[in-house]
Amino acid sequence: MQTVETLNEGLKRAYTLKITAKDIDSRVDAEVKRVAPQIRMPGFRPGKVPTNLVRKMHGEALTQDALNTTIQEGVQKLIAEHKLRPAMQPSVSLEGEFAPGSDAEVKVELEVLPDVPTPSIDGLKLERLIVPVSDEAVDAQIMQIAGQQKSWEDAKASYKAKQGDQVTMDFVGKVDGVAFDGGTGEGMAIEIGSGRLIPGFEDQIVGVKAGDEKQIEVNFPEDYGVDTLAGKPATFDLKITAVKVSGEVKVDEDLAKNLGLESLDQLRGILRGQMENETGGLTRTYMKRKLLDQLAAGHDFPVPPSMVEAEFQQIWAQLQHEAGHEEDPEAAKADLEKEVGDYRAIAERRVRLGLLLSEIGQANGVEVTQAEMNRLIAQAAQQYRPEDQQRFFQYIQQEPMAAAQLRAPLYEDKVVDFLFGTAEISEREVTREELEAAIESEEGAVPHVHGPDCNHDHDHDHKPAKKAKAKKADEPAAEPAAEDVKPAKKAKAKAEEAPAEDAEAPAKKAPAKKAAKADDAEAEAPKKKAPAKKKAD
Repeated sequence: MQTVETLNEGLKRAYTLKITAKDIDSRVDAEVKRVAPQIRMPGFRPGKVPTNLVRKMHGEALTQDALNTTIQEGVQKLIAEHKLRPAMQPSVSLEGEFAPGSDAEVKVELEVLPDVPTPSIDGLKLERLIVPVSDEAVDAQIMQIAGQQKSWEDAKASYKAKQGDQVTMDFVGKVDGVAFDGGTGEGMAIEIGSGRLIPGFEDQIVGVKAGDEKQIEVNFPEDYGVDTLAGKPATFDLKITAVKVSGEVKVDEDLAKNLGLESLDQLRGILRGQMENETGGLTRTYMKRKLLDQLAAGHDFPVPPSMVEAEFQQIWAQLQHEAGHEEDPEAAKADLEKEVGDYRAIAERRVRLGLLLSEIGQANGVEVTQAEMNRLIAQAAQQYRPEDQQRFFQYIQQEPMAAAQLRAPLYEDKVVDFLFGTAEISEREVTREELEAAIESEEGAVPHVHGPDCNHDHDHDHKPAKKAKAKKADEPAAEPAAEDVKPAKKAKAKAEEAPAEDAEAPAKKAPAKKAAKADDAEAEAPKKKAPAKKKAD
């Protein structure tokens, strides 16, 4: 096989591979000899079919398979001999139509990873914002839990329901005077003020008594989950069957035992631990952003355009999805189009940071162990139906890129933790509100966009808060301590925060275009389980 380099410009490379007919024929001959003993043909004993007949019957398919295999091996040999590090899967295509008995020319195009300069990690300075968990905050959480364990007692017949009371009712919902599907029910209990029902519903049942019949008017929200009802006015005919008031809320040992715990002190400890984990996750988010900002400001080198484009498409797809759920989707998408350059700059920053973190990790011996990888695969497999989980394991084994995508977030976190260990860190106590405000203040920060020849560091511009932002949430610092305790919402992370997926992932083999597929089909990713539908109130 002859190899000729046809392009070496920046990070782009192109080669022509010439595969001789002799090489292909010799591979076909070897394959014919291998499969001949397995061929069955009328008039011949098993395993005695002449090779010339085998070639005549299966020669075309065997030739295509031989060509395809030779091309794949040639591409891998090319990458190894030239010590190439492909940024993305190489583009492999046949030049012209291939005819059996003739030479084949194959064009290979790819972009390589840049030589990342030795990252400068000396002098990193970070601030850890610490949120102390006060006894008062823990007590407030306990009271919230106790409120969810309310006991209800029937009110007197003359009692009129007020905020915080529970009303049980039968109802019939109508649009334009006609009952609609799903709008009829019996014995529905609702706590007034809980916000479970559509806006305006709960306010109109304040003052009702057991035995009352009442019609109320409401408007379904524009974004209501049922298209036939969204934005429409409706009436509900109500029959109030009971009004109940809550009993005294008690914070005692029985409360903890009703939650399956041994004592109130254990509940306090669980809540305190969870609150510390939640604020610790926010603290890590803030520190990670500041760390990545320092790395980005201190390093500037060319990155593969194909990686930037792939990262941009991922960001753009998410933004388009979010814009599609805005009140005016077309206007939201039009706003995005005005800032497409900013998001391409974000994609470039993320790719560069990914390469930097990969380089730092390799230079300092950061690794994801096989045991950690096995746990990642097992966790990811839980997304699939039991009958598909084995297919998922096979898919991960056969697709290096899929395995790399699982590995990348954990590897990134381990590199970040390593850098935290080398940085000079000061600490400052703040409130949770101040920490969240510090994180939100950086939402939408994007590198300034310059021309293609720009090779200096960029200051940050801030976009208006109303703009949609690409987000990638940090992993939480730890799992919640108890299912009964409602966790705080995760802080949204700006697009620049998350570097691109693992830059050192091996490229997949690329069969040549127009060449026949090999007998062994590539692994196919199993389908995830469909999420359970939420039950509408």
